[in-house]
Amino acid sequence: MRGWERLRPRSGALLLAIALVVGAGGWAAWSHLRPYLHGSNCEVAAAGGVVPLDLEQAANAATIAGVAFRKSLPERAVVIAYATAIQESHIRNLPYGDRDSVGIFQQRPSQGWGRVDQLRDPVYATSKFYDSLVKVKDYLDRDLHDAAQQVQRSADGTAYAPHEERAKQLAEAYTGRRPAAVRCWFSPRKRTEPRRAEAIRALHETFGTSKIPVTEEDGRHTVRVPTRRTGWAVASWAVSHAQGYGLQEIRYDGRRWRAEAGHDGWTEDEEAPSDRVIIR
Repeated sequence: MRGWERLRPRSGALLLAIALVVGAGGWAAWSHLRPYLHGSNCEVAAAGGVVPLDLEQAANAATIAGVAFRKSLPERAVVIAYATAIQESHIRNLPYGDRDSVGIFQQRPSQGWGRVDQLRDPVYATSKFYDSLVKVKDYLDRDLHDAAQQVQRSADGTAYAPHEERAKQLAEAYTGRRPAAVRCWFSPRKRTEPRRAEAIRALHETFGTSKIPVTEEDGRHTVRVPTRRTGWAVASWAVSHAQGYGLQEIRYDGRRWRAEAGHDGWTEDEEAPSDRVIIR
């Protein structure tokens, strides 16, 4: 009995050491596997619930809101554009469609919207949609499906109506009215080489160069924003395009998003500025 009593503390210590090693190994393994287990996706958190988007849909949704900012259009115009894009393509940049229709809004070259290569450019296609929308008399006061139909001239204009609530949720987030509402994540195998300069060119093309001046320093780009809402629109655009341009970190307004922990969304960062978005 005395021998067992002498061994028990040592045995307990040994078991504790083994448990700690196994636990540490398990945590390390979980930390490594976690990004893979979550896969790749995006989510938009709005007042009406969570809207799931894949990476392509999120990038296109961010572009639609950004072009509206460049054109100084109200949120209602963005809602109409989203409802139209959901119906026409599920917010995907399709290379095909009915007859010669292509792109996010399924615009037809034969009807004067532009060349196929132009309509496959989300910024161009969105610009053309808005240019036509603002010509619709009282479009802000019309029913959504009526305003969209005046632009699209589709076979069934009422088809846009069921997408209004989801379109409002997307607009609430991507126009920056709801802060930190967009999060995206992707596994390490889908990460790409950083192309920040290219990302900034795309950001300027979308939002307008004069409205969001950018400086570069120490391997990061700083985007000056005039309002908090603009800042969150830019930050949401950057997160939604992070996989495509190899962006690793976005910081703004006391929050931070990191590619390596994208599923966690926006976490607290007391040093993140409120007058500029930092992209790395």
